[in-house]
Amino acid sequence: MSAIFRNFADHIEPIQLITMRKKISLTILGLLSFVAVQAQMRINMGDASPLRKLSIAEMAVTNLYVDSVDEKKLVEDAIRGMLKELDPHSTYSTPKEVIEMNEPLNGSFEGIGVQFNMMEDTLVVVQTITKGPSERVGILAGDRIVGVNDTAIAGVKMSKEEIMRRLRGPKGTIAHLKVVRQDIRDTLLFDVERDKIPVKSVDAIYMIRPSVGYIRIGNFGATTYQEFMDALTTLKSQGMEDLILDLQENGGGYLQAAADIASEFLEFDDLIVYTEGRRVPRREYRATAAGAFKKGRVVVLVDEYTASAAEIVTGAIQDQDRGLVVGRRTFGKGLVQRPIDLPDGSMIRLTIAHYFTPSGRCIQKPYEKGKQKDYALDVINRLKHGELTNADSIHFADSLKFLTLKKQRTVYGGGGIMPDYFVPLDTTRYTKFHRELAAKSVIITQNLRFMDKNRKKLLKQYPTFAEFKEQFEVPQSFIDAIMKEADKKNIKPKDEAERERTLPYLKLQLKALVARDLWDMSEYYGIFNEQSDIVKQALELMK
Repeated sequence: MSAIFRNFADHIEPIQLITMRKKISLTILGLLSFVAVQAQMRINMGDASPLRKLSIAEMAVTNLYVDSVDEKKLVEDAIRGMLKELDPHSTYSTPKEVIEMNEPLNGSFEGIGVQFNMMEDTLVVVQTITKGPSERVGILAGDRIVGVNDTAIAGVKMSKEEIMRRLRGPKGTIAHLKVVRQDIRDTLLFDVERDKIPVKSVDAIYMIRPSVGYIRIGNFGATTYQEFMDALTTLKSQGMEDLILDLQENGGGYLQAAADIASEFLEFDDLIVYTEGRRVPRREYRATAAGAFKKGRVVVLVDEYTASAAEIVTGAIQDQDRGLVVGRRTFGKGLVQRPIDLPDGSMIRLTIAHYFTPSGRCIQKPYEKGKQKDYALDVINRLKHGELTNADSIHFADSLKFLTLKKQRTVYGGGGIMPDYFVPLDTTRYTKFHRELAAKSVIITQNLRFMDKNRKKLLKQYPTFAEFKEQFEVPQSFIDAIMKEADKKNIKPKDEAERERTLPYLKLQLKALVARDLWDMSEYYGIFNEQSDIVKQALELMK
């Protein structure tokens, strides 16, 4: 102890030492604690233990650093620092981040059951959840919720996150809502009993053509398999013989959900995927029974954002020669993470193995440890190198060739799933002007205003989606309102030619948004898919 204190004192001038004598007892207590823990660690670990080294460093900073430090943050930063030098998918999440991350996968949350957007500083209900608590008490699309439990949430510049916190709460609790409704002078009062609100992972299901069904899965969560099976039953009852399975922009989720869905396309005991790591023995996932949809034709749609569990389904269907894959090379996320729960509710997701498709392809794309920025920019680099727009820009070494299991077709490894039919990204449709309109919320804000004024008239004019799809055209007044708002925000096209190139896609997007707000996401994709090059290619193959 004396040697440590002597070293500490050697760096202080004599006059400073006199000044500090009143505080010296606190310093000694801190150092005694520091040394006591060190002594205990010497007993428990060898002198060269990396864990002891890390612990001493943390205690030294906590007890001796010139300024006060947040010990909790210090430890979190150390964990993040360790994981940062590993692969891009080993991560640390705080307790709050864990809750937010799991919610879309758990299949439900507890709240009042509305979809909403903010128009300026006011919450506008876009839709109520079918049979949800808000619908049951009579809240309607277009209503403005201006107060929750005697707290104003409109006109007070409250964040969207804070508003959501006030609307959500444990099942059975009451949210006292103040609601303003068009054409009604007085503020309406509703007592909404919060309940479990389902979070759907199947975004859309409908018959895209006679005998051809369409299912789009947004992620793979706890309820995805049951949602998928319900969708199959619905579409079969409507005459579905063949299926388009849309996994574009699907970032993945639960491995078991992906394996269960892939199983429905395959024969009993067909291999779906296997995992293997340095400390993890090979584990195989196989079809558990003859699938519910093993005879009709299947086309899987993918793009550069299709990842992880979505790549497992895609790889299994391709390698087992069960269907065709259309689109662009998938993301290439083939690392298996094991969640490690920490005492305070935080979590480490540590990579322990790789995913391999039935033919033996490793799904994970190459990466350099510690170079997370390069990894994050991979999709942008693909665009720069022409891979998203030209199939000839994609080159595979002979060592990356694999054969499918039944028809012995050539497929390629090296990261991600290369589709059987490549569809280039049409960069001419997405102008810089359109991207700025979307990024600065001009499109979504003007859509809310349009729906606010015209919802009742539209529903009366188009009682069915089929009539809407056939007859509705985006009015010029809608476009003019967007251009006027853009001008206010100093968003301008480079020239008249860029403005004209923007209009066709903008009108398509607006029509789809109106369909979504009048009905749901199936109708949204019912509009959008008619102009999708990837969907068009799938339909051509179905012929």
